[in-house]
Amino acid sequence: MKTMIALGVIAAMAIAAPAADAATAKRGSFGKLPDGRTVESVLLTNNRGVSANIIAYGASIQSLVLPDRAGKKADIALGHDSMEGYLKFPNFIGATVGRFANRIDGGRFTLNGHQYQTPLNDSTNSLHGGSMGFDKVLWEVVSVKNGPTASVTLRYVSPDGDQGYPGTLTVDATYSLDEANNLTIEYTATTDKETIVNISNHAYWNLSGEGAANGAMGHVVTIPAKTYTPVNETLIPTGEFRPVAGTVFDFTRPRVINDRVRDARDKQIVYGRGYDHNWVIGSKVTATQHLMARVQDPASGRSYELWSNQPGLQFYSGNFLNGTFSGKAKKIYRGGDAIVMEPQIFPDAINQKGFPEARLQPGQTYRNVMTYKFSSGATAAKR
Repeated sequence: MKTMIALGVIAAMAIAAPAADAATAKRGSFGKLPDGRTVESVLLTNNRGVSANIIAYGASIQSLVLPDRAGKKADIALGHDSMEGYLKFPNFIGATVGRFANRIDGGRFTLNGHQYQTPLNDSTNSLHGGSMGFDKVLWEVVSVKNGPTASVTLRYVSPDGDQGYPGTLTVDATYSLDEANNLTIEYTATTDKETIVNISNHAYWNLSGEGAANGAMGHVVTIPAKTYTPVNETLIPTGEFRPVAGTVFDFTRPRVINDRVRDARDKQIVYGRGYDHNWVIGSKVTATQHLMARVQDPASGRSYELWSNQPGLQFYSGNFLNGTFSGKAKKIYRGGDAIVMEPQIFPDAINQKGFPEARLQPGQTYRNVMTYKFSSGATAAKR
């Protein structure tokens, strides 16, 4: 009998003990805003050497550390090591972008016969929500969790009329890191008045390491899209769905970015100064995730698959990084030093016939869930 009791105690202790491979979330501070408000940070870490630091300013990815095929760690996300950098050089780096990610032609859209005007912060267009979008506001940390998956949830309440958008929009951004090296970002939003919503993440990735001399143009990209949406000279979609076959936009097979990113024979490359276009993955937001892209870095062995429930993928080759500021490694960020992959609804969708629905009604929940499935390449290196 005593033996059975002892075994029961041991079993109970085993159940109660924290798992050895549990990921952790550590709360901290990343500095202060000019008005004195503290910018919180949460460091998500797993037991495979991967960590992601999330800051409340812009609900942003400040760093992502990932080992390479030899086990050497590097920070692969562009960013700054202090709030001063984010305030002085606002380039959407690592940030949550919204209310409407990407561009709106003339900053104008119409709902129920009423025309709304949003700030023009990209020449004649509104970009990523306007001059004071979600990337430039302080979010509230509402939940921090440890466990098999570590996570942080941040919240921002955008008031009715914010940047010209109708409706009070309540947005949650949840970042989760598990022991399989999956970083999941989930955006949800609700409104009290009909509005438009398109929220995404604008992380700049260089799998060789942020500030690495070889940049990101040697990365190999695969995008499972048969068409893309060409743009005019102001980078607004023309409304056409153009086949990628036979063009520099064909990434249905793995392609090195640098092979065609500067091919001026294609006017689309000239307009974007490289890639800054939407690839058509589907026709609407789906209930489950699907593959959006694969990105591999032959130099380090690092790679990721990007999955999401969104119909479009904006692939941006870092064309407007202009060498006027540096990052955490104290290296100047130049054009092509990183890439951005943004799962989202198509640019200017509210003004384009045949594009996915961008409206959100009271009682509905907007949801964009994306997962970066990171790999160090260590397994492949041992074969």
